[in-house]
Amino acid sequence: MAPRERDEAEERERCITGIDGLDNILNGGIPRGNTVLITGSVGTGKTSLCLEFLVHGAIAGENSLYVSVTENSDKLLTNIIPYDFFDRKLIKEGRLVFIDLPVIYDKLGLEKLEFEFEEVNILITAIGNIVDELKIKRLVIDSITSVCYRLKTQENIRDFILKLGAMLSSRGCTSLLVSEISPAEERYSHYGVEEAIADGVVVTGNLERRGDLLRTLQVVKMRGTMHSRAKYVLDLTAVGVLLVPLLKGGSVASAGG
Repeated sequence: MAPRERDEAEERERCITGIDGLDNILNGGIPRGNTVLITGSVGTGKTSLCLEFLVHGAIAGENSLYVSVTENSDKLLTNIIPYDFFDRKLIKEGRLVFIDLPVIYDKLGLEKLEFEFEEVNILITAIGNIVDELKIKRLVIDSITSVCYRLKTQENIRDFILKLGAMLSSRGCTSLLVSEISPAEERYSHYGVEEAIADGVVVTGNLERRGDLLRTLQVVKMRGTMHSRAKYVLDLTAVGVLLVPLLKGGSVASAGG
């Protein structure tokens, strides 16, 4: 039974992230249509990882959408890492789209600080309409934690993420949901609900080594594929996110090794 399950996992179409190290960890990329939680504390590279995922998608011809919940997307673009492969014509041509969620809230009349069941459905429908209209195949919500703040109850959060994931998956859209946690958090999301529902969980973190603060990445969960659960050092460079294995004892493998 196990070999057959392995074959079925490998047969799923993959969304190639374009981040070589991550695609290798995931045995070829994220299974198409998965909703993945990118979780970690501040400064661990979550947004950069997500932006590179979208840029590579846009370059490959997949319309990609970044939904900014708290930070103005214009400000975000001025602070984006100067990737060698990033071309602003991707934005002009509509292959890479940035939308501020507060603008959507205003258009929908969602002014309350706490959303009820009805508002949750209105928001999901609105996101679905944008995905359909722009033919989006890759989506990032940064951050899902800020959206969940308005949902308040675990029931509403569970309902929102389940319905959002099902809606996006039915459209063949692969999604990354950014989750903000404190360094001392013992779970992978602020409310403890998100990681159980998401198809995948990728954890970013900080690791102090010989006076340096290294960024790390670890794939804890990913439905639809076999994957490494090892911890990697994450480096942000002009050529994109680089991942190097973190050896036992906290040492870093050489690029040649």
